[in-house]
Amino acid sequence: MRIRVLGPVEVLEGGDWHRVGGAKCRAVLAALVAQAPASVSIDTLIDEVWGQSPPKTASTQIHGYVLRLRRLLDDTCGKVLVTAPPGYRLEVEPEEVDAQAASAGLADGASLLQAGAPDEAATVLTQALALWRGEPYADVDSSVLVQPRVERLRELRISLVETRFEAEIDAGRHAEVIGEVRDHIGAHPLREQPWQQLMLALHRSGRQADALQEYQRLRRLLIDELGVEPCASVQQLHEQILAGEVEDHAVASPVRVAALTAVCQLPADVADFTGRHEEFRTVVDLTTASDPAQPPSVVVVHGAPGMGKSTLALRAARHLADADVFPDGQLYLDLAGTSDPPRGAPALLAEILGSLGVIGRALPDESASRSSLLRSILAERRILVVLDDAASAEQVRPLLPPNGGSALIVTSRRLLTGIPGARHVQLDPLDATSAYELLGRIVGPERVAREEETAHDISRACGYLPLSIRIAGGKLLGRPGWSLAVLRSRLADESRRLSELRLGDLDVRSSVDLSLRLLPDDARRAFGLLGLLGPCDVPGWVVAPLLDRDEADDMLDALVDANLVSLASTDAHGQPRYRLHDLLRVRAVESCDDLDLSERRAAVERVVATWLHLVEEAQRRLPPSPLDPPRGNAPRRPLPEPVVAVQVADPFSWLDAERGTLLAMVQLAADWGLVELCWELAAGMSAYFDDRALLDEWRRNHETALDSATEDRLGQAVLLRGLAQIHLYRSELDEAAQLSERSLALFRGLGHRRGQAMALTGLVSSHRLTGRFSTAFDLIKQALEQVEDLDDRAFEAHLRCSAGMIRVAQGRLPDARRWFRQSLAMAREESDVHREAVVLRELSELQHRSGESAEALTGLRDATAILAELQDERCLAFTLTRRAQIHSELGCPEEACADLSQAAATFRRNGTWADEASCYHAMAQLEVARGDVITAREHLRRSTELWRATGHTEEAEASASALQQLTA
Repeated sequence: MRIRVLGPVEVLEGGDWHRVGGAKCRAVLAALVAQAPASVSIDTLIDEVWGQSPPKTASTQIHGYVLRLRRLLDDTCGKVLVTAPPGYRLEVEPEEVDAQAASAGLADGASLLQAGAPDEAATVLTQALALWRGEPYADVDSSVLVQPRVERLRELRISLVETRFEAEIDAGRHAEVIGEVRDHIGAHPLREQPWQQLMLALHRSGRQADALQEYQRLRRLLIDELGVEPCASVQQLHEQILAGEVEDHAVASPVRVAALTAVCQLPADVADFTGRHEEFRTVVDLTTASDPAQPPSVVVVHGAPGMGKSTLALRAARHLADADVFPDGQLYLDLAGTSDPPRGAPALLAEILGSLGVIGRALPDESASRSSLLRSILAERRILVVLDDAASAEQVRPLLPPNGGSALIVTSRRLLTGIPGARHVQLDPLDATSAYELLGRIVGPERVAREEETAHDISRACGYLPLSIRIAGGKLLGRPGWSLAVLRSRLADESRRLSELRLGDLDVRSSVDLSLRLLPDDARRAFGLLGLLGPCDVPGWVVAPLLDRDEADDMLDALVDANLVSLASTDAHGQPRYRLHDLLRVRAVESCDDLDLSERRAAVERVVATWLHLVEEAQRRLPPSPLDPPRGNAPRRPLPEPVVAVQVADPFSWLDAERGTLLAMVQLAADWGLVELCWELAAGMSAYFDDRALLDEWRRNHETALDSATEDRLGQAVLLRGLAQIHLYRSELDEAAQLSERSLALFRGLGHRRGQAMALTGLVSSHRLTGRFSTAFDLIKQALEQVEDLDDRAFEAHLRCSAGMIRVAQGRLPDARRWFRQSLAMAREESDVHREAVVLRELSELQHRSGESAEALTGLRDATAILAELQDERCLAFTLTRRAQIHSELGCPEEACADLSQAAATFRRNGTWADEASCYHAMAQLEVARGDVITAREHLRRSTELWRATGHTEEAEASASALQQLTA
């Protein structure tokens, strides 16, 4: 066991139990335990910790608490507290958490009791009760996730106590438990189960009168408090005692199961099932009812959407049912794996247990207990279970039969390799003959035969997917007057040869206009407004703000169905992207001529305002950055919260996918004169461009917005500061200083204090990198004066870290240490783990120079772990180069080369070639020291090429000179 929540929250560390320090850190662990094994999103964790008033750094602090918990759990690799976007998941075995172990104890004890082993049941139940150390989650504040869990655990303990009473009574120790039962009734006077147990225990102890008296006490209590008589089972026991006919097991266990009859839940078969002969035979042959001493047969039918997985699985299941392979029945569950979220284990187990006769109080509260009970019921039966549309192996595992008497057929879009012993059957598209035959069965063989070649074209355009062919066939069925050629033309890929497409004697324009006339008014309007967004791929949600609606999926579907909008791709973030073909876009823009200019401008403004809202939501989930821009007065148009949560749950992934479109939206805003939207959207991406080192796109983005913001001083100030940072990264220090000065002057004119501090940090970097340390330090103090009373601790921590870096460069190490300690303390107080990592990296140089190399390496290890968790590749690469430098000076060339190689790969991936060149130059020096001249030459050759490509002439000449010396 490694986590305890049946009392104060504790974790096992170094063989001893320790309380989790910090209320917020405990709240994070409590939420993860309460939801295990399901994932908990970062947004949900933020709500658990702070409620409705989270700080700006909330998401970063959550990362910090997770890292702290991993250290407590000795989980440096993240295998227990797993990163599972959009949040985290606790992966532990039932016996590793006391609450789950207690739940399993109830299920095991009940199974033993039902099997006629009351002594063993009493032992198991007593052990489960011993896990309680007080009120569950005793030192965690009540919350949306934790409080329901506390209530369930209270019920679990009551069930354990009452089930143990039954076990003791069944074992003949009725006299011994009478006092305990009375105490339990005193705490829970309206629960009838312990009253019934007390009556039975008294009767078996020869105290019939006392048993009857207890019945009267219960009856008066219920009538007085609730106005009801005792339940039927208590009344029946009362009558049996009066008649002297008490049965040995008169008390019904809370987990007794109703009598089971054969169940047949398979949905209806599909009449036009076509093809799949080999796959069908494979599923049937693999799904067997084997020896109960063997593992169960599990067959997973998987493939892409629309392949007909469910149809095949049900056809095979019905064949097996007809063959009487599974005489006790067939169960069917829809796991809703493509829903958000998929159905959870508790609900699935409740449904399947209900089908097997587990009714009322017989159903345990906990998933682990339900799963144990399911295995107990299936152990002696031959049942086929069909699980349709599984999302993951985790969803399936709690439903596995215990032995080979029963079997499982699972359908999924994924290859579920995490199911032990599963055999996999992959479905690919139908062959051309089967696809043609399926279309004929749907539409009618005579109609298809009249246009045989066209029918083949239609099935080919459908990709030979059964689902697509069914949809196409359905359209033809609903339009008996259509020729197949009409449908073929509507399915044609207009993005390649749209100008040559014809329907009869109609040209493209006439065809498009005909399609438009058949659309609802809002769909036609959406088509025209989509054309205003330009030649870029867009996600489907843009249609809603274009139409000023909360939701417009129906309009998008109408456009896709009419072949006026194409599904271009699914981006790396997992969302579909749509596109208008160029000629269709021209026609769309023309169709907007009927709209007022103000109406068109308002539609574009709504879309860009929605992009700005999403960018800010993504930025809120990233670590605080000194480049985070001040807010202007541009409008924001929020999407519904569930949509936002899906879009930006993984902010870097979302920004990576939307980068090109966001750049196009900045240009679009500039073209329409939406000045504030233009510069705020451009500036909102600064921290992302900084992290990804996308300097060229960053520059184009800011220059476009700057050209638009000629009359907006705040926008100019923000954009100039961003451009200064780009010049700093390119070592163009004079240009960076000039832009920072211009930005500072604008911010001062506006009286914008944080903006002044932002501009001053640009000047600080310019002076520090040119060796003007005293001037840089004076500027840092000016920046601190601007922010010290603004309650921006993250930015203040950044400034104090910069002050420490300057003092290190000046050789004033004791003073530098003081600045670093202040910055580190602020970062940790705010749980700003990103800033903590940066400070640890910069502090390492001071420590190494002070003879504290071991401490420096420890800090760098922690920094790399944090940055890897945050997926900040650029900062991680710089941290690796710092560690490589220390390894090199300590005489550890292998470790240094490994760090430099990893850093170089990151710089190459991010396009920062100058930094990559520095890594290769340093590796060359290490290889020379190790005597590997050949590898050193290759590194120097690479660094020389990179220096030249980036315009660093002096560095390139230095590498070339070193290469020449090695070659001579």
